[in-house]
Amino acid sequence: MLAALGFLTIAVFLYLILTKKTSVIVALIVVPLLFALIGGFGSEIGGLMLEGIVNVAPTGIMLGFAILFFGVMNNAGLFDPIISRVLKMVKGDPLKVVIGTAVIAILTHLDGSGASTFLITIPALLPLYEKLKMSRLVLAGVVGLGAGVMNILPWGGPTARAGSALNIDPAEIFNPIIPAMIAGIIWVLFVAYILGKRERKRLGVTDFQYDFDQELTDEERSMRRPKLFWLNLLITIVALVTLVQVWLPLPIVFMVAFAIALLINYPKAEDQQEQVKSQAIGMVTVVSIIFAAGIFTGILSGTGMIEAMALAMVQVIPEGVGGHMALLIAVISMPISLLFTPDAYYFGVLPVLSQSAEVYGVLPVEMARASVLGQMTTGFPLSPLTASTFLLIGLARVELGDHQKFMFKWAFGTTIVMTIVAFLMGII
Repeated sequence: MLAALGFLTIAVFLYLILTKKTSVIVALIVVPLLFALIGGFGSEIGGLMLEGIVNVAPTGIMLGFAILFFGVMNNAGLFDPIISRVLKMVKGDPLKVVIGTAVIAILTHLDGSGASTFLITIPALLPLYEKLKMSRLVLAGVVGLGAGVMNILPWGGPTARAGSALNIDPAEIFNPIIPAMIAGIIWVLFVAYILGKRERKRLGVTDFQYDFDQELTDEERSMRRPKLFWLNLLITIVALVTLVQVWLPLPIVFMVAFAIALLINYPKAEDQQEQVKSQAIGMVTVVSIIFAAGIFTGILSGTGMIEAMALAMVQVIPEGVGGHMALLIAVISMPISLLFTPDAYYFGVLPVLSQSAEVYGVLPVEMARASVLGQMTTGFPLSPLTASTFLLIGLARVELGDHQKFMFKWAFGTTIVMTIVAFLMGII
């Protein structure tokens, strides 16, 4: 019963947002609430929803103030020199822009943090895409693909979780799949080439000398602070290093950075208020979705639906494929990112699957490797169960349903390419 309710909750949610029958916020709140009531959890539902909100509160605060901080930096002109130089290098060629986007995303995700990757890449590249009239879906999708394949790194989260859950050294999981990961990176660059060719065909190559300053409106130009460029850059670097090194709690990092940036660039109180107002829509949209997602995951976890879905998945695996469990899990690892949070999968589902597979002679380390080829690696930038997804689409200003439809096949393709390489090499 619980498993069925869980699968129905996910299915109805995805149907509503993919067909745009309701907004994401409404679906995140109403769908789990409805199925929790059907399951007889009426007396507990308030507590479960509140617990979910409390769990995501630090993330919501961090993302909200991150949007405010980068909004101030963008208005102050921090990214103008970068955009001007890149525009001169690519000379209006969408193909070069998209490939460059993939490379930047891959490099910036070396720290293993989806939030910092999206916070660095999207604000810097979005103005470039808009000036060239390129698709924001391409921007969000390519950045997501680059971050997804790099999330296999041991410090990215999933690999460390898999090692902890099965009591295996993360290096034992990661090192053998490096060739598969390299194949995944090559695939991502190939996808960027395909998408770039499409954008070039749609828009053409604009050969022009681009004067970025001339493209600004009078209002935008009045907010620029070119004399504070190096100071703003220093503040940004310190904030990002603090974020990665966790010298302060993550929500505090951007709260403090935002206050400092606002005070330095716009010392007048009325200017500070205008800066907050200019970012209000983006901030409210992302933060409200984060808290709605907290209700979604709070209900699914608190009612036991996620655990029940895990057990149901184990029970439906035919005995005949027991010896190929690792291969099967690798193939479905990316899509099940839409069903399970990273903690739920790696600490709840994977141990059960691993124990079942061991009966058929499949080693736990093989199950761990198979899982990290997709579950919350290539799958995390489009899963509604991670806050980073909403940060990505919020910064890029795209709808979740559109983003998922655009990115799913390419992300799934990344997992399949890596799975083929891992299987041929005997890694899984």
